[in-house]
Amino acid sequence: MKWGVVVFPGSNDDRDTLYALESALGFDVEPLWHADEDVKNVDAIALPGGFSYGDYLRCGALARFSPIMRAVATFADAGGPVLGICNGFQILCEAGLLPGALVRNRDLQFLCRVEALTVEATDSAFSSRFDMGERIVIPVKHGEGCYAADGETLESLERDNRVIFRYANGAPNGSLNDIAGITNAARNVVGLMPHPEHAVEAALRGTDGRRLFESAADWLAGVGAGKRSAGA
Repeated sequence: MKWGVVVFPGSNDDRDTLYALESALGFDVEPLWHADEDVKNVDAIALPGGFSYGDYLRCGALARFSPIMRAVATFADAGGPVLGICNGFQILCEAGLLPGALVRNRDLQFLCRVEALTVEATDSAFSSRFDMGERIVIPVKHGEGCYAADGETLESLERDNRVIFRYANGAPNGSLNDIAGITNAARNVVGLMPHPEHAVEAALRGTDGRRLFESAADWLAGVGAGKRSAGA
């Protein structure tokens, strides 16, 4: 399996993601530059955390216009697994690949700590290796990670079991419905604010993040895609 990791000007977790995928998990990895116009035959794509284009205007607002994002959208439309982490989640929302938006944290403070999450759905491209209701631990580090959406969007996400991860102890950033990660209707695109690439080795205080990336391999092999989610 070959992963593509998109690199934008200002990305700062691209190398961490590359390390997690290649060195810790043993996948092949291809860096994808923001100006590239194709995804180079990769099997899955990760949009890493950081501050793409310096977060000018608002997080992800400029990155959505990068040539690579047109290719990512085409890849996603064809069913390819796409994971947006932190700034990557913000970009996916700005690009319309996921609904809602990420805004300033409730207390206007930057959060950097380990957070417990509950697994709310196991039938997405990045959650099949988890158990329903399982409690996992993943680090967070963001200043604009408060998930916001209108009432109709929230109702749709909950009704269709598209909330994949929820903050177990209440959202530290004020995210509506304690949402930490969501998926699209086809369940192949997932965005989350926590950083699974920082939870792939025991030396990094946990390995729960490994299973997000490993789930994508199952998805491509047709394993786990049929797992039922909460309420399904």
